[in-house]
Amino acid sequence: MAEIKYEILEQYGHISESAKGWKKELNLISWNERSAKYDLREWDPDHQKMGKGLTLSKEELKTLKELLNKMEL
Repeated sequence: MAEIKYEILEQYGHISESAKGWKKELNLISWNERSAKYDLREWDPDHQKMGKGLTLSKEELKTLKELLNKMEL
């Protein structure tokens, strides 16, 4: 399996933390030296291991924000 290269360009914050210390975070990440995407996933405390996640373009993130703003939470 090929190595995945990533660079966390900006950390916006974490949403939750598991009992093992992994944090679900929203970050701006460049994957394999490509254009950066907004990324929501769990990370270990050292950002060396990650869980499955979701990557969004800026346009997709804006649409998600609009949908969330319409919801009654």
